[in-house]
Amino acid sequence: MILFLVSFLAGALTIASPCILPVVPFVFSRAGQPLFRSILPMLFGMVASFAGVATLSAVGGGWAVETNGAGRAAALALMALFGWTLLSPRAAAVLSRPLVAAGNRLSGRRASVAGSLLLGVATGLLWTPCAGPILGLVLTGAALHGASLQTTLLLAAYAAGAATSLTLALLAGGRLLAAMKRSLGIGQRLRQGLGIAVLAGVGVIALGLDTGLLARLSYAGTSGVEQSLIDRFAPAAPSAAPGAAAASHASGTGLVLADARRVYRSSLSVEGVLPSLDGATDWLNSKPLTKEELRGKVVLIDFWTYSCINCIRTLPYLRAWAEKYRDQGLVVVGVHAPEFAFEKRIANVQKALRDFAITYPVAIDNDFHIWRAFGNSYWPAFYIADATGHIRHHQFGEGGYEQTERVIQDLLAEAAGGRAGDSGLVSPAGQGAQAPADLDDIRSGETYVGYRQAANFASPERDGIDRPQDYSVGALRLNRWGLSGNWTVGPEQARLNRAGGAIVYRFRARDLHLILGPAQDGRPVRFQVTIDGMAPGPDHGTDIDAEGNGTVSETKLYQLVRQAGEVRERTFEVRFLDPGVDAYAFTFG
Repeated sequence: MILFLVSFLAGALTIASPCILPVVPFVFSRAGQPLFRSILPMLFGMVASFAGVATLSAVGGGWAVETNGAGRAAALALMALFGWTLLSPRAAAVLSRPLVAAGNRLSGRRASVAGSLLLGVATGLLWTPCAGPILGLVLTGAALHGASLQTTLLLAAYAAGAATSLTLALLAGGRLLAAMKRSLGIGQRLRQGLGIAVLAGVGVIALGLDTGLLARLSYAGTSGVEQSLIDRFAPAAPSAAPGAAAASHASGTGLVLADARRVYRSSLSVEGVLPSLDGATDWLNSKPLTKEELRGKVVLIDFWTYSCINCIRTLPYLRAWAEKYRDQGLVVVGVHAPEFAFEKRIANVQKALRDFAITYPVAIDNDFHIWRAFGNSYWPAFYIADATGHIRHHQFGEGGYEQTERVIQDLLAEAAGGRAGDSGLVSPAGQGAQAPADLDDIRSGETYVGYRQAANFASPERDGIDRPQDYSVGALRLNRWGLSGNWTVGPEQARLNRAGGAIVYRFRARDLHLILGPAQDGRPVRFQVTIDGMAPGPDHGTDIDAEGNGTVSETKLYQLVRQAGEVRERTFEVRFLDPGVDAYAFTFG
């Protein structure tokens, strides 16, 4: 309930945000019209169509994207027609004949519920609200957990908040327009001015400025307030495994096993029942595993994705546990849930398994069925189930390795009917990107390059969304980054169009990683890294040499910097000698 209220308040804030400017002319064309026959139907259509289309977009399927694109094109055409009828009474009169007075109904000469509703639907199709924290929270949750009635209702609450503030503005604006008409006699001029504004709004949306420049401007304006609302009122992220019963908070009475020979009972509480793994789209290193086949085994489920640095750093422990405890009854199952589109390709995951020497079973969860069955929200995440199929422990994120291994030992002893012996703990030595992070010196965090989640972008050119754009970058403050050269910035990644382009980042951490992919036709892309304008020397990462030379031959995480001496603030630059590279995200360690 709190999240619905917060979504409503966030929507109400959008009236003060530049990103709503393109649709304001459409909405304010109703100013001065009757509230129940014109204004409310128009706003209802806007709320309903926005919530419906945004829900489809959260599904993420290609068909949804195409449907949304076709709807926006039709809405743009309708709005252009509407603007022209406002601007030219003669055009409205001509169009009214073949369209059975549709032009007049839309233009507002006579208030019409149907016309206003149609106008509202078109406005909702065109409205791309600011991608602030609250809307991002709703859409990200829908993408990971699946679109649902709750998703639609949250989006509707967001749109209703905007509609409420617009209604108040419309009522005030209607009075102002009426006064101007009476005192100045400029009714037709006002009508033509609205027509010009509507056509300008159509142009802004058609050129993509509503999702580019205006969205960036609006983020600075209202996202801080939205984030404050989230911090104060939104529910916190879950700290316990999903499906946990009340027993999970009990003071450790242990689990009584059915077999009378098993006398040892672990003090670990029950957090839930191990969900089915049937939702996997494919399996690697194993045939499909069922809950029935896993009964009698201690099962460790690891949610991961192969370009996630936090997941990569857990792999030495997972491999060591799988090897050490296999004969005692432990089964490690990796559930590969992709973050980026390239991680859905089976061949890419197979290559990653070979590179990381992973031999335990891996379920491919491209549709997030298993993720949703667990109610998971994290990469990486461990869930450990006992021999009876009950979840007894979870670990979200890196770390907790000693405790996790003690849980494994405890549950294996419980399954065998005897107390766990002191067999010691594994201490794997991860190499390269798999080495533990230097947490004491990290002052930089994960940074996405695609505009959907980008932050701290410092290049002055900010409107090149989904189209080629020349970028430049100057001196940077800590944790700011920029592009130079000709790039096309998409929702997930930026693609270099001409050789010689670069990415620059001012960072502080021992390690710097960048997820990169080769050209679309598979051609490798050569690159060169500098640190503070010089070859990295001993500070080079495992994927480049001391001179900073490297090659992007596959889509994966590349370790480009590992500072050998004192960790301090540095300026990183990677310059690509060939075109076509895709850059996704920076991570640090």
